[in-house]
Amino acid sequence: MTDHNQGPSPRCYALVPCAGSGSRAGLLQPKQYASLAGRSVVAHTLAALAQVDRLAATLVVLAPDDGQFEDAAPGFTGPRAWVARCGGDSRAATVAAGLAELQHRGARPDDWVLVHDAARCLLRAIWVDRLIDACLDDAVGGLLALPVADTLKQASPAHEGGDRVAATIDRNAKWAAQTPQMFRLGQLREALATAGAAVTDEASAIEALGLAPRLVPGDQENFKLTFPGDFALAARLLATREVAA
Repeated sequence: MTDHNQGPSPRCYALVPCAGSGSRAGLLQPKQYASLAGRSVVAHTLAALAQVDRLAATLVVLAPDDGQFEDAAPGFTGPRAWVARCGGDSRAATVAAGLAELQHRGARPDDWVLVHDAARCLLRAIWVDRLIDACLDDAVGGLLALPVADTLKQASPAHEGGDRVAATIDRNAKWAAQTPQMFRLGQLREALATAGAAVTDEASAIEALGLAPRLVPGDQENFKLTFPGDFALAARLLATREVAA
């Protein structure tokens, strides 16, 4: 093991799982490599993380056979820009492999890891700093999230002609999870090993250990590009930012 970063612990690292296919986006390529406002989705994401001074490094975890990343993110260079082609068949497996890679590169079990979706490309550094400020001295860690404002409907099993409402769900105290999600490297490795591949985010794995992650207010713009319409909305928001700048 080689320690690439000297300095006091705990340090903060970003981990970006980037091994998925993004099939729900309806694209002919992984959604993280789709072009958006002049650069790839993942390039926007990494540019935002590069503005967070308290990150010792950002590790992007790719599929073993990924041949697109370097062309899609040519600006991801320098001593704080790390890449590993060790992604797995699920998000949990990819994150777990990334955590092992971080430890191999010198990260310690008590260091913080901020896991962020490659497809949340509207990220702002100020939101990441807000999360770090809230969690750095926390015993568990936490995640960016938003209180649910919309009325929630539970769908019944699919009917001919489309889904129908089975019930209305109380939205009180409901939050929509975002990323980054910030937890200690060692504890998150343990949580993912215990929870298995079915977990869809890191916080749920931590919860399975009986712990309660902190909810840190995020932002409406920090949405994950998932469906075709999300790309058009993200493009409009990025254009608005450029005009404001």
